[in-house]
Amino acid sequence: MTPPRLPLVVLALLAVTVLVAASLALLDARRPSPQLDASSGRAAPPRAEAVAVLADWDRRRAAAWAAGDPEGLADLYVPGSRAGRQDVAMLRRWLDRGLRVQGLRMQVLDVHADEADGARRELVVTDRLAGGEAVGRRTRSLLPRDGWSTRRIVLDRADGTWRVVSVRTLPGPPAAPR
Repeated sequence: MTPPRLPLVVLALLAVTVLVAASLALLDARRPSPQLDASSGRAAPPRAEAVAVLADWDRRRAAAWAAGDPEGLADLYVPGSRAGRQDVAMLRRWLDRGLRVQGLRMQVLDVHADEADGARRELVVTDRLAGGEAVGRRTRSLLPRDGWSTRRIVLDRADGTWRVVSVRTLPGPPAAPR
């Protein structure tokens, strides 16, 4: 049986929503922990904390996608988040076609984090979809790698859990690496 062709619009939308933190899971593991920089005992810089927060968020998001769990996916976003509604709707379209998306991997070019402001963080992330596959009963189809994109991600923390508020694609070329 020939694997179904995945519409480019669906793949583009997937790439836009997948960016959130999946991208950051592949960042260099040598970055300091989010609580303390072991060498100095001081608080870690905003970028390191943001990378850790989003890497954790990404692990939970990837698990929800692989499990086909729209409710679990929705819990990763603040109630009413447009990005969350789009992500859940996209997951349901894949499930309606009998497919699950597994092994999502993002390649990160750069991350800029604002100074921590209590329960809200804003990040600018440049990344691209670098791997994943659509898996069904009789099909397994690799997702194509997309081009570099830069997005602003806003997160809120409530009850110790970070949730995505919004994701907005920024115009222009991707940010240059630092």
